[in-house]
Amino acid sequence: MNARRSDTRERIQQVALELFAEQGYEKTSLREVAERLEITRPALYYHFKAKEDILASVLDDLNGSMDELMEWALAQPHTAEARQGILRRIAALLNDQWRPLIKFAQVNQAVMSELPPGEEMRHRMMTMISVLTTPEDGLIEQFEARLAVVALILGSIPFLFGLDVPDEERTATALTVATKLISGR
Repeated sequence: MNARRSDTRERIQQVALELFAEQGYEKTSLREVAERLEITRPALYYHFKAKEDILASVLDDLNGSMDELMEWALAQPHTAEARQGILRRIAALLNDQWRPLIKFAQVNQAVMSELPPGEEMRHRMMTMISVLTTPEDGLIEQFEARLAVVALILGSIPFLFGLDVPDEERTATALTVATKLISGR
């Protein structure tokens, strides 16, 4: 796929997610997506035939990035430094390409639970969490690993808990908390 077409697809995905988060998935039409993008509906249809296709492509991209992260994580030794590296990579993805999807998922939980790619995403998330533990780890360590990832997710949500701090500071704080959770081994 050429770069211009890829850029257009990414922009459509971004704008659609913004609208889905603002208005709700069910209440957003492709016409509104095209209007916000200032393109014609046929131009939008060239890339995506339905809003379900847009969401599926976003989830496919997310699942692909999770697969890449998992492949890298599985090749790492089971050390504290490797676990911290995994958390840093998760935090970077959450605060970059995954951020719009996190906001969308908060507003549209029912839609996420109904779509097969949403179920795949949840499965991949649990697999990703599993690389932060070893089979020998007890329940406490497994729980800490899950809480570490939850801390990173919470750190990527700007309006949560009324913390009015810059994105970078909130992200760094969440990473510090997540690292502390998995460092006690």
